[in-house]
Amino acid sequence: MYEIYVASQFEAAHRLSGDFGPAMRLHGHTYRMEVIVRGESLKEDGTLYDIGDLRSAVEELAGSLHYRELDEIPGLIGTNTTAESVARYCWEDIARRLRGQGLDSLVVRIWENPQIYAAREDTLG
Repeated sequence: MYEIYVASQFEAAHRLSGDFGPAMRLHGHTYRMEVIVRGESLKEDGTLYDIGDLRSAVEELAGSLHYRELDEIPGLIGTNTTAESVARYCWEDIARRLRGQGLDSLVVRIWENPQIYAAREDTLG
């Protein structure tokens, strides 16, 4: 199995609903988004996928979230914007761009700080 990796970061605010103590108030994070794509086969040019294209997709997504309130992002409105929910949202955005490209799986990790992340991993089939 081969894999390629791209990371980006964005600043965003959110508030959690439920029993989350101070995190129920509006607060922000410097999020780090890590994207890993995996596949069994390389293309004729020796690549799994064009890493420049992957970087562009990740940067575009991060840019769309930068300095935003996550609770106001279409696709996140009405959800509890936990790191898991943000990982799902980002996974779905990137997966939409990668399907049909001969890749097997996608992992998206969303780090809220250097010690805490949530991830979504699934096949691209």
